[in-house]
Amino acid sequence: MNALFNEQPHRRYNILTDEWVLVSPHRTKRPWQGKSDKAKPLESKKYDTNCYLCPTNKRANGLRNPDYQNTYSFTNDFSALLPLEKHLEFNEGLLKASSESGICKVVCFSPNHSLTLPLMPIEEIAEVIKIWKKEFTELSSIPDINHVQIFENKGAVMGCSNPHPHGQIWAQRTIPEVVLKKQTQQLKYYNKTGRSLLEDYIKQELELNERIILKNKYFVALVPYWAVWPYETMIVPLSHYQNITQLNHKEEMAFAEIIKDLTIKYDNLFETSFPYSSGIHQSPTDKSHPEWHFHMSFYPPLLRSAEVKKFMVGYEMFANPQRDITAEQAAKSLKELKTIHYSTQQ
Repeated sequence: MNALFNEQPHRRYNILTDEWVLVSPHRTKRPWQGKSDKAKPLESKKYDTNCYLCPTNKRANGLRNPDYQNTYSFTNDFSALLPLEKHLEFNEGLLKASSESGICKVVCFSPNHSLTLPLMPIEEIAEVIKIWKKEFTELSSIPDINHVQIFENKGAVMGCSNPHPHGQIWAQRTIPEVVLKKQTQQLKYYNKTGRSLLEDYIKQELELNERIILKNKYFVALVPYWAVWPYETMIVPLSHYQNITQLNHKEEMAFAEIIKDLTIKYDNLFETSFPYSSGIHQSPTDKSHPEWHFHMSFYPPLLRSAEVKKFMVGYEMFANPQRDITAEQAAKSLKELKTIHYSTQQ
């Protein structure tokens, strides 16, 4: 890239969504007089009697969790989507509505109340991946389910309602809007070239080596060229896989390893339990989608410190996304960090 792009405002194109992001690298030079609180110490409590996700505890609906020893999943007691017996439609003038059905699951990563992904052994993260695969397979086999979204909201700043490390899975009848955008772009490229859009993109990124953070035999982690959030990243399998069920045991372990190393780097950046929303985008389940290449994205809000966040306000709400530090600057910061958690370093 022309070095001037790291000094002047410019736009970058997102090949997956057909959208643009405004990049304003010169704004990092502006004086900062905003919030700069210090990081909070890591949670160390293994069990919390008041936590409705800890083993043997009673949940809000009165049901009691089993004494689970590993990863545990169950149907969300307060699901945003529900199985519906009757489908309803409303269409009157410019007003439209349609009932939506689905199933929402909760996945507790560990019985340990404070064991987040960067602190978990690789083998235990692999167990989380196995649960993701199992749930994806079972949910996608339901006739009225056409898309399965796996995600995690980590940290109170991301709206997480319970500190016990957990993620969610929402399976629904319709295909969500962001997924439809990625569907359109990947299908267009596949029909034109016969190849995966992300596979070709990753090849170019590996050649340039400007935004690559981590790489193992089966996966690569990088800051996408079009990243919106300050330290946004994406994990992509080097093989053209449509969904996570296609991973074999070695690939599961490699996926677990790169998730652990990446999230350790996040925690090490500001020496805090780094908040983010992460999600796996993979092929819809309505039919075969050979064009799809699954990927896992991390959208963290932290910008300058453990407490200073990037807010999507003003221009971002009324025009389009904007970022200050470039993808290359963010990648350099993350790449230079160790994959040994700061809490264990001497």
